[in-house]
Amino acid sequence: MTKVRMGMVGGGEGAFIGAVHRMAAALDGEIELVCGAFSSTKDRAIRSGLALHLPAERVYSSYQDMMLQEAALPADRRMQFVAIVTPNHMHYPVAEAALQAGFHVMSDKPATFDLAQALELRTLVEQTDLLYGLTHTYAGYPLVKEARSRIAAGELGKIRKVSVEYSQGWLAGREEDNSDNKQAAWRLDASKAGISSCMGDIGVHAAHLAEYVSGLEISELCADLTAFVDGRKLDDDGSMLLRFDGGAKGVLTASQICVGEENNLILRIFGELGSIEWRQQEPNTLLLKQANSPTQWLRTGADNLSDVAKLNTRIPMGHPEGYLEAFANIYMAFIANIRARENTAEVSERVDDCPGIGDAVRGMAFIELAVQASNSDIKWHTFTKH
Repeated sequence: MTKVRMGMVGGGEGAFIGAVHRMAAALDGEIELVCGAFSSTKDRAIRSGLALHLPAERVYSSYQDMMLQEAALPADRRMQFVAIVTPNHMHYPVAEAALQAGFHVMSDKPATFDLAQALELRTLVEQTDLLYGLTHTYAGYPLVKEARSRIAAGELGKIRKVSVEYSQGWLAGREEDNSDNKQAAWRLDASKAGISSCMGDIGVHAAHLAEYVSGLEISELCADLTAFVDGRKLDDDGSMLLRFDGGAKGVLTASQICVGEENNLILRIFGELGSIEWRQQEPNTLLLKQANSPTQWLRTGADNLSDVAKLNTRIPMGHPEGYLEAFANIYMAFIANIRARENTAEVSERVDDCPGIGDAVRGMAFIELAVQASNSDIKWHTFTKH
């Protein structure tokens, strides 16, 4: 098989997440970056592309030019999908242009600027019959998939409580708001980030992880969002009470002002028969707890894990796997879909394991409902299915 050809929009010099996407996509040697429009500033776009050793004719000064010129290339040379790694407000227009030009799309989250755009995007994906993937990275960890598999098999019994916490401290100070901090500046700018900073950036990850692992969907929520740092218009902290279909209850907290925290994502799920606990900063351990039994420490790479966990593990146990590998698992699931669609490979187990347009719409609905609920005196707000 030949490598799957990827283009990229955004992710030029000074960007964090673009480099992560490129490293993750390249990890398994199955994807090749062949072109890009890496910045909205022409000089920066060209410098970024040449620094990545791309030929000058495949480095574009705008995403519009990239879609037009790539579509004109022979089928065996043009990109097959585009990775979108821009600030939020550009996700939809780039995805729209890519789909209309005939290219599959892999997007950073959240999918769009608002829910209305996400619904339009879903219609466009359905009309074009092209693939759409979303990098909810934490679903890519082997032991997250192990937890999901065990819960689906009934090992915990009926789920009663879901607790998910995502704490960071990098936006704890007022100085982080200045324009010299590129990553902070756009996340705190409503014209680029949308109606939420904290919930839009990390809260939506926590919500997706809770639903992905538990197999349940949030049906109602009660939210309290806050901008603790003076002068901020968007939230930097939030707490929620959750109700899930099936009767389970939950708690979700997300914060970017917890001084001393790095990227502390913790998931606990409690059932009638047992519970699981997973921590993103110690991702190679999953705790399985049951009444009247010692706690089991399940480890990445062990023989007693499920087939899906093993499929998403690359190296023997005792050799830690982390963020880039989890990110790469999302990419491998996405290109398994591309190859199955183009009949260049047998359908893989991975095909049904890539976050897609349904997750995109649900994520945007979560963000908008969180803000709406926080601004309301009504306690419980129904999570409407769109």
